[in-house]
Amino acid sequence: MKVTLMYGGRSGEHEISLISCASVLRNISDKHEITLISVSKDGKWYLEDASVIAEVKANPEAKLSVHADETKRVNVIPGGGTAATFCCGGKTIAADVVFFVMHGTYSEDGTLQGLFEMVGVPYVGCGVMSSAVTMDKVTTKIIWEKAGLPVVPYMCLTKADINNSAEYDKLVAKAIDTLKFPLFVKPCSAGSSDGASKASNPKELSFALMEAFSWDNKVLIEKAINAREVECSVTGNSITADANVPCSMLKAYGPGEIVPKHEFYDYDAKYNDPDGAELKIPALLDSDKLEFIRETAKKAYAAVSASGLSRVDFFIDRDDGSIYLNEINTIPGFTSISMFPKMCESAGLKYSDLIDYLFDEAIAEYNAKNQLCTTRV
Repeated sequence: MKVTLMYGGRSGEHEISLISCASVLRNISDKHEITLISVSKDGKWYLEDASVIAEVKANPEAKLSVHADETKRVNVIPGGGTAATFCCGGKTIAADVVFFVMHGTYSEDGTLQGLFEMVGVPYVGCGVMSSAVTMDKVTTKIIWEKAGLPVVPYMCLTKADINNSAEYDKLVAKAIDTLKFPLFVKPCSAGSSDGASKASNPKELSFALMEAFSWDNKVLIEKAINAREVECSVTGNSITADANVPCSMLKAYGPGEIVPKHEFYDYDAKYNDPDGAELKIPALLDSDKLEFIRETAKKAYAAVSASGLSRVDFFIDRDDGSIYLNEINTIPGFTSISMFPKMCESAGLKYSDLIDYLFDEAIAEYNAKNQLCTTRV
């Protein structure tokens, strides 16, 4: 197939995307014809040379970067479909499927998904609605609560609350009173622990809120669980799953357990410190709990109408054994040490086969959607 990989983006996870996409590029089958498009931090798209693909495939130490060559600026073509998805230098570029290996804002949040819906081309991962919903941690919690799934107790504050100082003080006091210290404070729509911090007293909470609000206009305050962190990979389509299309059926892999060596699994532990965490697959749980987490992960995935792939994250309370859903990542990390591909591989789905599987699922979802009516004529 003609496959387009995209990386970079306007996100705090730009650098992670470079690593993830390089890993995908090294593991993608040589049977595919690859086009590589980079996205700068200011949102410009560039067609990368074929030499970049060859170098990354040949050299395990090679790193991707954005080559901002203005003569190779790329645009998408609304309605272009698979025959003419992109345009560069006056020439069209075909794509049978697009995989944007990009995390966070302007990629994982429904924006790119909507763009490629307008183009009319298959793309890997969740659709517009589920991508947008799951990017917002509070909205995700509301949906999961409605579905009867367990979530960590929380409150939400907005920039509008800050503008009413008396009301804001009341809400902060209520969070302290009802949730109790220590508390976790997180931007609602940022990833990889960007802007997240732990607060053990009012002063720390004030600084944590300032940091979180610098990343988002909505902020989540959660009760800090003395938790083990467990993750589960899920693939398939929760809406159009069809026994005649095996790749569309929901499958859960793992779960795996993260044992952080930092105070919590922050950005440095995930990406900067090679010894920041130990990954255990399967998680150190009995068979009943492992199965419960797999089934709950599929329910959480289906509740937000996910498709393609997602990593569903859990907390297990060390004090009483309670299991809570934490969050869902619709374009999880694909680096060589990322949990999503590692959990799939532990279940027998090799990295290269996983990529082909995701392409097949993207095309199956695209074909199912194209059978729907869009006009009365």
